[in-house]
Amino acid sequence: MSTINLKSVLKIIGLILIISASSFLLCIPVALLYSEPVAPFLLSFVTAFVPGAVMYFLIRGGIHEKVTPREGYLSVTLGWLVLGLSGTLPYLYSGEVRGFVNMIFESVSGYTTTGATMLADVEALSRSLLFWRSLTHWIGGIGIILLVIIVLPSLKVGGYSLFSLESSLKQKILPRTKSIAKTVLLIYTVITVTQTTLLTAGGMDLFDSICHTFGTVATGGFSTRNSSISGYSNYIQYVIAFFMFLSAASYVVLYFVLKRNFTRVKENEELWFYIFFTTAAVVSVTLVLYFNTGRSFEEAFRHSLFQVISTISTTGFATTDYTIWPPTALVLIFLLIFAGGSTGSTTGGIKMARHLIALKNLRNVTVRLQHPNAIMPVKLNGQVVPDSLNSLMTVFIQLYVLIFIGGMIIMLISGIPAEEAAGASATSLSCVGPGLGASGNMGNYTHFNGTAKFTMVLLMIIGRLEIFTIAALFTRAFWRK
Repeated sequence: MSTINLKSVLKIIGLILIISASSFLLCIPVALLYSEPVAPFLLSFVTAFVPGAVMYFLIRGGIHEKVTPREGYLSVTLGWLVLGLSGTLPYLYSGEVRGFVNMIFESVSGYTTTGATMLADVEALSRSLLFWRSLTHWIGGIGIILLVIIVLPSLKVGGYSLFSLESSLKQKILPRTKSIAKTVLLIYTVITVTQTTLLTAGGMDLFDSICHTFGTVATGGFSTRNSSISGYSNYIQYVIAFFMFLSAASYVVLYFVLKRNFTRVKENEELWFYIFFTTAAVVSVTLVLYFNTGRSFEEAFRHSLFQVISTISTTGFATTDYTIWPPTALVLIFLLIFAGGSTGSTTGGIKMARHLIALKNLRNVTVRLQHPNAIMPVKLNGQVVPDSLNSLMTVFIQLYVLIFIGGMIIMLISGIPAEEAAGASATSLSCVGPGLGASGNMGNYTHFNGTAKFTMVLLMIIGRLEIFTIAALFTRAFWRK
């Protein structure tokens, strides 16, 4: 196997830094509009742009047309790490967030679309910094590699292989990577504009509408209010719930809807499983709230709908405090943290396709107990799932559980209460945001110690890169010539 072309990797990282630097400039108009300092964003721009320009323009040689899988894994992993570090710059230069662990926590939580915050008072931040927090969601949601392919078409890498690292099942929707990127970004932008318009029409001011839309479309969850969405009207809550559900659907399905290829939509088993799973969860929690909390049926349904979709979509917005719900409903919410949305969406979690494949394997095992000689291949969307991929799905879920337990143990040892340690580990790995106890959906992680926060940061990155991407870097075979 050939060696890794570090020049190509460094040039990709340099381009990512240039794009990251450019994103700081988008916050300057907001700062000027609200008469706030622009220096933090100008300094952030220079700090990120200079090393990025050096790596991209001064390193000789072009980026190879075909990036090897190893270079792809390394570029994606380093790209997200660099993003997380560069995202701390506005916090550093503004002085509004103190402590490196706190800054990296907020930055990584934004870019990985986790939405967990260690800020006790979000509303104390300047408008421009609030905008920056939400913008990290929007950028992270679409994926920095995808943005690279759009911003600089001359970057002729094996883009589809890089794009597919962001999803658990590889499914082409167009023959050319550039077309895939443009179509996905178009859908992403249309959803963003549509939701912003609907929120503004419902009485939310434009600034809050944009920030909450960034958090919704990217399934992130950063809010500009300490009370998240609870202070807004029922209309606003239903609109955000709908777009959270839509954003957790596969962009492959959204593409086929755009092309009016409804046959392909109908054949997508993961979509129907996602709809069924979400509906069943909403109905279950609604009944628990209605019969045990004294809520009216509409209020029980609305709170159930919003919190269930917010959790499954790994967004993390809140309209009510689920930590004071009846134990049955709270346990259901905790289990939903692991669910995840559809493959090819911006969500975290295990993902619906993996759950579906696991259930089909369970069915096959049950049938073989009665018919030992039965041959029952696992199929998804009418196609046989190869044994190698089927095994990979099983291993992924096993690793997911082991990493969750490992993260929980580390936080327990650091002094975090058991309930919160379990919630924080699960929600970080699944990129959901809210956990349990004081760090529930109306709480924050400001009381966590440095070890626990840094553990959560690592879990967010591992979860965002879907375990295998980053795990590959720690194998001997990866670095072998």
